[in-house]
Amino acid sequence: MSVPVAPASQVSPVDLLISGARLLVTCDGPVGAGSELPGGWVAISGGAVVAVGSSTDPVPPATRTIDATDCLVTPGLVNTHHHLFQNLTRSYAPVLNGTLFDWLTGLYPRWTGIDEEASYLAAWIGLVELALGGCTTSADHLYIAPRGGGDLWSAQIAAAAEVGLRFHPTRGSMTVSVKDGGLPPDNLVEDDEAVLASCERLVRRHHDPAPLSMLRFSLAPCAPFNVSPELMRATAELAERLDVRLHTHLAEDPQDEQYCLARFGRRPLDQFAEVGWLGPRAWVAHGIHFDPGEIARLGAAGVGVAHCPSSNMILGGGGICPVSDLRGAGAPVGLGCDGSSSNDAASLWLEARTALLLGRQRSGPTGMTARQVLDIATRGGAACLGRAGEIGELSPGAAGDVVVWEQTGVAFAGAVSDPVEAWLRCGPSAPRETVVAGRVLVERGSPVHPGLPDVLRRHGEVSRRLQRQS
Repeated sequence: MSVPVAPASQVSPVDLLISGARLLVTCDGPVGAGSELPGGWVAISGGAVVAVGSSTDPVPPATRTIDATDCLVTPGLVNTHHHLFQNLTRSYAPVLNGTLFDWLTGLYPRWTGIDEEASYLAAWIGLVELALGGCTTSADHLYIAPRGGGDLWSAQIAAAAEVGLRFHPTRGSMTVSVKDGGLPPDNLVEDDEAVLASCERLVRRHHDPAPLSMLRFSLAPCAPFNVSPELMRATAELAERLDVRLHTHLAEDPQDEQYCLARFGRRPLDQFAEVGWLGPRAWVAHGIHFDPGEIARLGAAGVGVAHCPSSNMILGGGGICPVSDLRGAGAPVGLGCDGSSSNDAASLWLEARTALLLGRQRSGPTGMTARQVLDIATRGGAACLGRAGEIGELSPGAAGDVVVWEQTGVAFAGAVSDPVEAWLRCGPSAPRETVVAGRVLVERGSPVHPGLPDVLRRHGEVSRRLQRQS
């Protein structure tokens, strides 16, 4: 795709020009329909893309230029599921080799000590880490509310504003404790009324529905095994009234299915539909254990799925997300890093490569290509978050979120035929530059944030405190 550009003497300089790419992939259409521009360039002003072109198109003048010679240039990657607070208990040894439920019950006592400072530090470090993996927009599912911990959501929103990543926090919740047949301890759960009041307050304070917004808020009861059906229904009604999105875990593990059958007498998706969530406002995390009929229902309803390949492999969830089947049925599918200790490496490049390998493992050598994975990591994630056409693509008017992937050196020696396939087949790879809203957050492979050493020190102190407590 090329956009006519007036002569340099007739236009003001754009804020940022990324030019001379080996290949620029716009992701502005379905796989095979989006533009791929050899020698491509993208121009950004006011935080948005204003023009893109190939080597034969005139290049606008720019205040700042990034030379993308020998680089693949893509839209920023979109992370559709994360738990930033969990990097405070990254690779926590006592629970590394259990089931999902073993892992959760082993970590709940540590998370009771999380407060506003801990939430801020975890978000700050986690979002910088995501930028280092090519992520420019991230959702986060913060579902704990320790008593006396304060406003954990506003604390992480403050961190996101400092780091500069486009952010989609969610007001998560747990309301069914061990004594009521759930998993979490009493001091991590709330009552339904308090959750709903907090949801409305946070949405009205923080949610920005404007085009190219840097912050959108969603509502996210944790999972069927730790919230009440009444809260799920009331949350869906509140989201409708406030016009925000819905998120939860669903069909992650065989234990989910066993719990739903025992407690509600129905499978997880049937319970999801029963409480009013089966619609295009919702996206779910994991989505592994769906049968063909359920996949068709998800597609027909437009429910999105966050595919978290590394997390599901680490936790041994007994299956692989049916990504191709879901996409074929019409369900949006994006990528998610998920949280530590279920995935202790928050790199969307790593998730993309793993999705490629798992897709081929599940469906054969033609079951997944690098271009399909790039589409999932960009346009698919944008659709899950309700931002199709706004993020996850490089087209005039879309967000100025760009990643520059250098393809030189030993790891890419001989990879001269297809930069997109080389992106995931070679490596390991990390962005040379990550740009959000026209602002460079990663430059020459390093974060630009001068406060990083101090935040790392403080994060370490809080992490050690939490992991010492019983």
